[in-house]
Amino acid sequence: MISRKFDRPALEAVLSGLRPKLHRYCARMAGSVIDGEDIVQETLLKALQAVDGSMAVERPEQWLFRIAHNAAQDHLRRRHRERSRMTQTDMTTIEDPSGSADSRIAAATGLRSFMQLSVAQRSAVILVDVLGISLYETCEVTGATLAATKAALHRGRAQLRILAAEPEQVAAPRLDADDERRLRRYVDLFNARDFDAVRALIAEDIQLELVNRLRLRGKAEVSTYFGNYDRISDWALSLGFVDGRPAILIRNPQEPDGAVRGFMLVKWRDERVVQIRDFRYAPWCLVDAEISTIETARKGDMAKVAPPA
Repeated sequence: MISRKFDRPALEAVLSGLRPKLHRYCARMAGSVIDGEDIVQETLLKALQAVDGSMAVERPEQWLFRIAHNAAQDHLRRRHRERSRMTQTDMTTIEDPSGSADSRIAAATGLRSFMQLSVAQRSAVILVDVLGISLYETCEVTGATLAATKAALHRGRAQLRILAAEPEQVAAPRLDADDERRLRRYVDLFNARDFDAVRALIAEDIQLELVNRLRLRGKAEVSTYFGNYDRISDWALSLGFVDGRPAILIRNPQEPDGAVRGFMLVKWRDERVVQIRDFRYAPWCLVDAEISTIETARKGDMAKVAPPA
């Protein structure tokens, strides 16, 4: 087996090409494209910290997925502690029917359904059926034995087949009146290109993340971000939800399909914006996202808004 010595530029080049695939794994493990991006970023940070200029990695992709797998498990454990009062469903004793699900079922299954599998089943199905990684490589990523991986894969496939045959019950997301008022004002000012008024809404200690591009801190730095939007015209904003969370949807009004091209998450403290996460340059986050407008959510229609082609 040939080992490659990694320095930071070499690793960053590998990460750039692998990031959409890592995100698909992490999003399905977490049940959310937003949480999935958080796990990917944790993975990238840990991988970069591990590189010391002389580190030899035999199989970079499997090594990175191993880091992502561990980061996803850490995330799920933290979330479990935070939601300790919620009832946890034990999926380890599911009967395993004789038939097995194929990759098309796994690829088409929504993120919420994956959360009904155990962590081991979820990981095995995603790696093998969604991402096309071999059983032996999956064992290397998860640290499980071949027998345990085969069992988890078989049971996970069986459960997904059952879930695929059942209508998914989804509660429509809600946005309280104050949150909607603040977000509508932000969107209306943005669409009117009144960026001086938008800047007046942001706090002095604001933090901005333009996902996959840059991070800015403080009002002076973040103010330049709005100027970039002022110089282009391929966007129009509207209110909606991404994976049940209030979000600002970004569409290109110059294109006839009306597809969502990105989204923003805005966090408030009283009447001031304290955090902006802009996913305009992270199109992989839209692939598995459950997106709805305010109007469709109010009608109880959680059908996914068309993703970009």
